[in-house]
Amino acid sequence: MNRKTLVLPAVAGLLTPVLAACGGTDSGAKNGDPIVVGTTDRFTATSETPAPLDPAYAYDVGTWNILRQTVQTLMIQPKGEGSPVPEAAESCGFTDTGNERYACKLRSGLKFASGDPVTAADVKFSIDRALKLQADSGVAALLNTVDTVETQGDREVIFHLKTADATFPFKLSTPVAGIVNPKVYAKGKLRDGFEVDGSGPYTFKAQLKGDAMVSATFTKNPSYKGSSELNNDKVELRSFDDADAMGTALDRGDIDVMSRTMSPSQIQKLDGGSDEHADLVDMPGLEIRYLAFNTNAQTVKDKAVRQAIAQLVNRGELVSKVYGTQAEPLYSLVPATLTGHSNSFFNKYGDPNPAKAKLLLAKAGVTAPLKLTLHYTTDHYGSATKQEFEVLQKQLNDSGLFDVSIQGHPWATFRPAEQKGRYDVYGMGWFPDFPDADSFVAPFLDKDNFLGSPYSNSEIQRTLIPESRREADRLDAGKSLTDIQDIVAEDVPVLPLWQGKQYVAARDDITGTSYALNSSATLQLWELGRGVSG
Repeated sequence: MNRKTLVLPAVAGLLTPVLAACGGTDSGAKNGDPIVVGTTDRFTATSETPAPLDPAYAYDVGTWNILRQTVQTLMIQPKGEGSPVPEAAESCGFTDTGNERYACKLRSGLKFASGDPVTAADVKFSIDRALKLQADSGVAALLNTVDTVETQGDREVIFHLKTADATFPFKLSTPVAGIVNPKVYAKGKLRDGFEVDGSGPYTFKAQLKGDAMVSATFTKNPSYKGSSELNNDKVELRSFDDADAMGTALDRGDIDVMSRTMSPSQIQKLDGGSDEHADLVDMPGLEIRYLAFNTNAQTVKDKAVRQAIAQLVNRGELVSKVYGTQAEPLYSLVPATLTGHSNSFFNKYGDPNPAKAKLLLAKAGVTAPLKLTLHYTTDHYGSATKQEFEVLQKQLNDSGLFDVSIQGHPWATFRPAEQKGRYDVYGMGWFPDFPDADSFVAPFLDKDNFLGSPYSNSEIQRTLIPESRREADRLDAGKSLTDIQDIVAEDVPVLPLWQGKQYVAARDDITGTSYALNSSATLQLWELGRGVSG
């Protein structure tokens, strides 16, 4: 086994096939069979989440990684550092000095995989549709600075913004801004099931078992015109129940690549050189984990309770016991590698201190020990999540100030329950929409936020977030971003825990693994190729 470290800047059973895209060929990878990629992401269509792959609804890293291969956006995030580059667009840019008017010109001859032409009207339809539907996933909030969308002819699109937004090019690179065909996507209704039609690098066919997608085939789209160069003709994505099953498949050669989420012990084992046929690639990541609070819930409504938890959590112990060198303690919502980061929680609370936590509760008249349940998802962020919450439980209980129990739930039930406010305290992870501090602030604190949190701070929403977005030079946004992080440390609507690296493991005949993920954890299947086994 060879380990590769990529240094990037901040950044079973019978299957029922479902045709989920038109066009494409039936050829395999350029040098042989399809490249098979394993994941522990789970994809289900239920009564509560019937449209998991609609760009106007999807808002998690797994579903976005499907859409990024299939539904084209005007802009795309580059392999490494830098601003987004044109994708479906030939060119894009602000046309005013106030960052409120953004114009794009489409590439000539763009087509959906079905053969239908892609026009400026389709772009307008797609953006207007996402804004009109306002799906309860919260993804439409990424477009909340859009006022109107104007078209000029078939190739020119102009976005008129409500307020200055220097991050808007990044937002046009996210799947919610994906261009969909009005012939197959209704204007006023989400598209249920696992069908996807777009103009991206690949077409898509899902294999289902019950209400779950267990694998999917991505086939090179011959009509694709964009900035990505495909190094393969076909990729298969297989979903596994857990990291151990995925690892066994890699060992046997049943899959070629192992992506998220590997367990800490697997990464440690691969890093130790136990498999001469596989390579491990590690790279800096922007994934964070945090506790979120329903600030309307009786148990944690008092700010002092949330502050006491912040005063007790020992991030260093948590990371060392569960993740080792694969993660680092995080003292803000904004990762340490991004411009605008501030160690606000450490500045306010310092090292864990039960005496200070006790004093916070006593001053607020809160009787200890306080009963709490911490909720976590069992199948979305990896197998180590349970151990992580066991460590948190012990830290809080050992203080004598809390009587904590923990409960795990599958993602399919966890996420809807969290959105409906059924959990007082719960654990979440976050992969950024784009590599900018705004993507770690607005989704949690702005109106119509991703969490559906009842917490609202008028200074953050009305002044600080808009101020930060006015600055094209993100260094100039530092004061506003620091003020936001300081308010979060004071009010504790969320409690950041750690920031993690990201990993890919692959059989040694697979090429392109160093760019299989970008800094935002975007899976870039087109980078993978098949070479010669070492």
